Amino acid sequence: MEYILSEQEEGCFLCRQDGSDGKGEPAPRTLLRSELAFVILNGYPYNPGHLLVAPNRHVAELEALDGPELTEISRLLQRSIGALKEASRPDGFNLGMNLGRVAGAGVPEHLHWHVVPRWSGDTNFMPIVGRTRVLPELLADTYARLKPHFA
Repeated sequence: MEYILSEQEEGCFLCRQDGSDGKGEPAPRTLLRSELAFVILNGYPYNPGHLLVAPNRHVAELEALDGPELTEISRLLQRSIGALKEASRPDGFNLGMNLGRVAGAGVPEHLHWHVVPRWSGDTNFMPIVGRTRVLPELLADTYARLKPHFA
């Protein structure tokens, strides 16, 4: 509801994830930024540690990515899963993307992959059945726990 009721900023929120808060401090959600791609915490996670991996370049079509971008994104997906395994010990992962608004993309103009850690017995069904999310950890705490794994 926070997302739905909040005032939506203009432009692409992924492009605004420049790695700093404008004051020279790390952005509170950016875990890693490379030359071609980055990893951030999802601001509205399904589970603690829900990450987004995206190219730095604002691009909507998968086939528009070049070889180096695809390679870097794959590397960051692997690194994200490794970091989550070390920091959170999940039992599994959902890894994927939604291409196009009709497929569920909330930001169809900027490709991004979701990395969602899963635990046996987690409450992932709650958004569907109960229309609510159950998150046992604050976003800032998740960031603090994961950030050292991306150093």
